[in-house]
Amino acid sequence: MKETNQKIMTFLMFEGKAEEAMNFYTSLFDDSEVISIKRYGANEAGPEGSVMQASFSMHGQVFMCIDSYVQHGFTFTPAISLYVNCESEAEIDRVYESIAQGGQVLMPLGSYPFSPKFGWVADRFGVTWQLNFSGNA
Repeated sequence: MKETNQKIMTFLMFEGKAEEAMNFYTSLFDDSEVISIKRYGANEAGPEGSVMQASFSMHGQVFMCIDSYVQHGFTFTPAISLYVNCESEAEIDRVYESIAQGGQVLMPLGSYPFSPKFGWVADRFGVTWQLNFSGNA
């Protein structure tokens, strides 16, 4: 298992979609991978085979996720989102379109006073992403 020196990590809690989300997220950016995954076994708290704890990286940034076996009355909220500085217009266009598929557009991809190209979107899992073009090309 790959170790990380990252002291603070974003922790994402899903209800049965952790592995699907993690695989989707690692497909979005270069230098991304599933680092580790531990699954619930038979007669453990969560459904057998679901994610007890996993870690993955997106462009070198490490995240953790789980499938919560406890049903709860909350989910992700736009009050916190993943902010991504994209280095090219091709990258922001590709990532925005991928995340928007099955999700919800909060701010359409466009020019704003604070950015030449920016978009804010919730993905199909409910996680929100602010995508900012920070490059020159």
